[in-house]
Amino acid sequence: MAETRFIHGFHAVAAKLKHDPDAILELHVAAQRGDARARDLLSKAEAAGVRIMPTDTARLDGMAGTSRHQGVVAKIDPRHKVLHLSDLLEDLTENALFLVLDGIQDPHNLGACLRVADAAGVHAVIAPKDRAVGLNATAMKVASGAADTVPYIVVTNLARTLRELQDAGVWCVGAAGEATKTIYEIDQKVPTAWVLGAEGDGLRRLTRETCDELAKIPMLGSVESLNVSVASGLCLFEARRQRAG
Repeated sequence: MAETRFIHGFHAVAAKLKHDPDAILELHVAAQRGDARARDLLSKAEAAGVRIMPTDTARLDGMAGTSRHQGVVAKIDPRHKVLHLSDLLEDLTENALFLVLDGIQDPHNLGACLRVADAAGVHAVIAPKDRAVGLNATAMKVASGAADTVPYIVVTNLARTLRELQDAGVWCVGAAGEATKTIYEIDQKVPTAWVLGAEGDGLRRLTRETCDELAKIPMLGSVESLNVSVASGLCLFEARRQRAG
């Protein structure tokens, strides 16, 4: 059997309960969590037949590998990975923010992108099944837990997925050095999906053509491009800056 893993935090556990409850082997909850949010989560877990275990804080810290687990840790079977974009879009209660990765083949870059996505509060990272590295052990290690907190959605046709996002009212912005506008000149307060390609190669032609708009990161030095995780961070946190303002 594949090694079990832990996910933590209300967002990650609630999403797993909704979309893939059979993957949850045990739900560990801090004994002192008796608030409405915890009661709602426990009610859903009970309805799904999930085993619930009151657990002390020290053990929760050990399972999650951090103290920032909100008193909720789920032990999961990693062989189960079921998540659909349509379900995620239906569940959103705020303007969407997605990171779409086109052709990232270095697992270290993917892991770093997941960490950035987690820090920016991205609702999901989307990547194609083909011509991409996939969420392997190296990517998960570099992600430092973000692979369990950020939904990672693998799709068979990236252009079709972008059109699905557009049909749902999400503005798809491709990062491209040849763009005329900078990331600071576009409105990111609307539902937004940032689409980035690998360093050097950039976006594939069809991906670029399917985007609603292209934007560039202003480069003031001698280098021509940035690592994709760095570029992702700049784009996503500009979205957060605009939304906070």
